[in-house]
Amino acid sequence: MPKMKTKSSAKKRFKFTGSGKIKRKHAFKSHILTKKSKKRKRNLTKAGLVNKTDVKNVLVQLCA
Repeated sequence: MPKMKTKSSAKKRFKFTGSGKIKRKHAFKSHILTKKSKKRKRNLTKAGLVNKTDVKNVLVQLCA
């Protein structure tokens, strides 16, 4: 049986922290920025963590 391949899209979008949690970027920061407040845009710049309900699905995509 061949090796399992990592999904390239997931590989580019997620990173692991030192404690094993999964980091992600926020959505809605690419365009139509004029109607969004400075505070909202600033907070979207910061990295977030994957919710515990989604961790299993992300790990399947990463074949971990």
